[in-house]
Amino acid sequence: MVDFETARAQMVRRQIAGRGITDSRVLDAMRTVPREAFVTESLAEFAYDDSPLPIEEGQTISQPLVVAEMIAAAAVGPADRVLDVGTGSGYSAAVLSRIAAEVYTIERHEGLSESARRRFEWLGYDNIRSRIGDGSLGWPEEAPFDAILVAASGRDVPKALREQLRIGGRLIIPVGGRLGRQALLRVRRTGEDDYRSEDLGSVAFVPLIGEQGWAKDDPNDDPPQSTARAETTTRQTLDPVALIRDAAEPFAEIDSAEIDRFADRLRDARVVLIGEATHGTSEFYRTRARITRRLIQEHGFTTVAVEADWPDAARIDQYVRRRAPSPAEEPAFSRFPTWMWRNTDVQDFVHWLHRYNQDVNDPARQAGFYGLDLYSLAASIEAVLDYLDKVDPETARVARERYGCLTPWQRDPATYGRAALTRGFETCEAAVTSMLQDLLGKRLDYLHRDSESFLDAEQNARLVASAEQYYRVMYRGSAESWNLRDRHMFDTLEAVLAARGHNTTAKAVVWAHNSHIGNAAATEMGIARGELNIGQLCRERFGDAALLVGFGTDHGTVAAATDWDGPMEVKRVRPSHEDSYERLCHEAGPGRFLLDFRAEGREELQYALLQSRLERAIGVIYRPETELWSHYFEASLPRQFDAYIWFDETRAVEPLSATRVEGMPETYPFGL
Repeated sequence: MVDFETARAQMVRRQIAGRGITDSRVLDAMRTVPREAFVTESLAEFAYDDSPLPIEEGQTISQPLVVAEMIAAAAVGPADRVLDVGTGSGYSAAVLSRIAAEVYTIERHEGLSESARRRFEWLGYDNIRSRIGDGSLGWPEEAPFDAILVAASGRDVPKALREQLRIGGRLIIPVGGRLGRQALLRVRRTGEDDYRSEDLGSVAFVPLIGEQGWAKDDPNDDPPQSTARAETTTRQTLDPVALIRDAAEPFAEIDSAEIDRFADRLRDARVVLIGEATHGTSEFYRTRARITRRLIQEHGFTTVAVEADWPDAARIDQYVRRRAPSPAEEPAFSRFPTWMWRNTDVQDFVHWLHRYNQDVNDPARQAGFYGLDLYSLAASIEAVLDYLDKVDPETARVARERYGCLTPWQRDPATYGRAALTRGFETCEAAVTSMLQDLLGKRLDYLHRDSESFLDAEQNARLVASAEQYYRVMYRGSAESWNLRDRHMFDTLEAVLAARGHNTTAKAVVWAHNSHIGNAAATEMGIARGELNIGQLCRERFGDAALLVGFGTDHGTVAAATDWDGPMEVKRVRPSHEDSYERLCHEAGPGRFLLDFRAEGREELQYALLQSRLERAIGVIYRPETELWSHYFEASLPRQFDAYIWFDETRAVEPLSATRVEGMPETYPFGL
């Protein structure tokens, strides 16, 4: 269940104040008005997302930041009379009512106007008057107004609205084409017949339909140049689809010379991060494997680090590097979502690693397989204790004592976070941190006995400490827990690099979702929500020696669940949204291609794609019915990735059978 009060406070802090809105009246009003009351019940969980949402009559409720920017630009004060044109759901009028003395709101759709009126009445907002009418003509009987805000784009600034401003009044209105981007104007009335206009930037609104706006079915999409901002920049003249088509490097098969040549361009990197747009698409796994094989065989990469739990990946590493398997109660990757790593594509790659290492005599040059994630609390505790039982029984006894406070939650650690909200678990935090410090304090002694086993124990101890903190903070807010998780994954990557190459020579390939390996600073997750990720941390740590490769698809099938811990389903991926990067790639034509933003002559392509657009992200959960709000976010693709690999149509991964493959060694990590 969504905690709307907390979500509302986070929205104001991150999306509004975090983006430069300083007007305390606007911030206070938006902390007060429940946005969830202004959308349908099915979309209430997305009410505080940084995006517009659909409402009835094909209209939208504006992005919270846009509402805040318009009200702040109008400088609405407590004594003002305000006209709100385009009531919609009523959210903007409701926010205005918490600031201004009187609010008048007008809507041309009768159903929307009536629904909004009922919301105002239910919330007790009794300083709002509403009516049905032509918003382009305003409300002359109640004029003049101190401020007028228009939530629809006009062909130009309607004369009626200008004349209904009080001298000194402010009119905020988007002006431009019916579709696409428009200029947000602030018009000040400075005299009886004098007005001053300012361009506040680019926005996108539905058209203002009315006598002094657009005709209902007017096909003309060109605004008069006298009132709309002249769009003369180079970006407006560039055709992104044509530029993608020209820059695309098509390939017919994943096992192709084109993929190998692309992998060769990555050879000088210290870390190559390869993403995926879903956690259940075969083409993404197979292409990552192909690029990784080339980097290992030809360019000296020795580390494959994946978005998986350390103990599970350690079982794979023992197999591929022919080391003795550690005891375990259950097979690797038995935790939801099992198909993410227990699938035929990963199995094929693991077999390849095993065969490759067979011919590499020097252990330092063998390719290892490591997990970066922190969900395996119970398995990691067991691994630390098992190691200490062998090398230091006295410390093992202390560890059991210290880890004892986590015992009730080892199998369902999410409940630890819930308990930590109401009970004092500082002792748990101190205990697991002390255990890690003690382990590190005996590093030299333990390393002398068995460096590989110590690395495994050390990382499991780090994981327990990070997991304790992660599950403790996950109920406070998504950004804090997200950042803790990605920092842990980055710290684990650095520890593995240090162990494999004294932190100067080892080279790694990272497999994780696009949302983890793309630079978060170029996406709304970083800009609006204050989230970072491995890609951003690698860019900051390694600079140009970190290369970020993303994936995308338009349609096909995907392996995913409907709910967390639910069964895997093969779901149909909907064709991409019309405002997305995926739609541009789909329209560009080639079914499979590479886009290398670093290649020579890509300046125009980068410029054309620089402006933020929607990008799709499907994790282990996929809900096509709410896809736009649950699976799309805004990003600047050429700032997010160094290269992008496109598959127009994709298919779901094939999960491994629950029965052991005939002839497979008992120690093989996927066997049951």
